[in-house]
Amino acid sequence: MAHDHAMPADLTRNQELVLGTLNHAPAPLSAYDILDLLRSEGLRAPLQVYRALDKLVERGLAHRLESLNAFVACADEHCHRKGLIAFAICEACGKVDEFADQVIEERLGAWAKDTGFKTERTTMEIRGKCATCLKAAA
Repeated sequence: MAHDHAMPADLTRNQELVLGTLNHAPAPLSAYDILDLLRSEGLRAPLQVYRALDKLVERGLAHRLESLNAFVACADEHCHRKGLIAFAICEACGKVDEFADQVIEERLGAWAKDTGFKTERTTMEIRGKCATCLKAAA
């Protein structure tokens, strides 16, 4: 799950620390997990982490997984240009795969247009077991 994207030059120190932590995390992290990992770097308050996360999410560099109340680094450094972002979350090992599906995005867009619904953001979470965990259980 770890990612290795180029670090944008205009991030604050806290944003760099938080994004670096998410980039190298093997699983989603809560804000308090991030805070615990970055205490030695001088981060002491949850608000410091939440502010950094808010900006990273706003810029499309990180995503919040609603069902886990946790964060992951964006797997696609250009995903902020896409509409639908989907996540497959393994309930056995915690692995998260990020993907986009144009067909689903088009169907949701058509539904929104037909019903007059204005979509602000679309995030989809699918829970189950990854192929590795399914093989291990067999």
